[in-house]
Amino acid sequence: MTVLLWGMPTECVFAAVERALRQANVSTFLLDQQASLSMELDLEIGATVTGTLRVDDHSLNLTAVTAAYVRPYDGRTLPWIAAAGPASAAWQHVEAFERSLWSWADLTPALVVNRPRAMSSNASKPYQLELLRKLGWDVPRTLVTTDPEAALAFWEEHGEVIYKSVSGVRSKVARLRPEHRERMAHVASCPTQFQEHIPGVDHRVHVVGQAVFACEVQCDADDYRYADGHPRTLRECPLPSNIGERCIASAAALRLPVCGIDLRRTREGRWYCFEVNPSPAFTFYESATKQPISAAIARLLADEARDGRQSQRPTENEVTQ
Repeated sequence: MTVLLWGMPTECVFAAVERALRQANVSTFLLDQQASLSMELDLEIGATVTGTLRVDDHSLNLTAVTAAYVRPYDGRTLPWIAAAGPASAAWQHVEAFERSLWSWADLTPALVVNRPRAMSSNASKPYQLELLRKLGWDVPRTLVTTDPEAALAFWEEHGEVIYKSVSGVRSKVARLRPEHRERMAHVASCPTQFQEHIPGVDHRVHVVGQAVFACEVQCDADDYRYADGHPRTLRECPLPSNIGERCIASAAALRLPVCGIDLRRTREGRWYCFEVNPSPAFTFYESATKQPISAAIARLLADEARDGRQSQRPTENEVTQ
């Protein structure tokens, strides 16, 4: 039984999981995207999903895969593929290969961290926020608009307001300030998400199966990831039992065996949820707190490989709509 790894071994998060699996003596098959042009996939989808992966002289029967950790870049953005262009055989090969392997990742009965269909909830921040509200979280009042007047009215109503991207593309969170007023007309050509500012202390919670790793972040920047000279302290912290249980339940409801949940605790003790990241860069928090997140992910994958178990293939009504 084998754990399939797909991504870039030079990327720190991917490398941490690969290293932890190696230390645990788990059998792995590595798909290094730097060798993407030498990869081939024969895939057959019917009552079962079967196929063969080939990389140079190495091959893997996909029925032997009991777990997979997938964290690839868009192969078309790799410098040598982008330089070749969409009309090139290299571009078309990479595009077809990745499309097929993502299809396998959605359909295989193996454990996948994480399935693309499950990760898609993060592609629309407002959609995911509504899912989180239905899961029982407090969420900030939010406006997504292309109407400058509506944006200004929302600002006037809530006083302190932040803005950020609507999509799943990583963006910097910033607070609206007086100098932004003259730029508000730009909203007409760029859908923008505005939220009431929630004062409090940030927490990043990583869920790995049934394990929870909570980190408190002390920083007065609008977005602690981009502290820009603001003092920043990260420390491991306990969570109230009901919040930890809700994090595990939310990850399960979103079909994400591994995820990073962004929370904020107010002075009054309310917990707001802003986002669930389906492909978290957990090494930033792991290095600061020494929490064994990568080892936990490796253990989750290894348990599938060692026991020969296979997770149930998802059906349409199991996937969050």
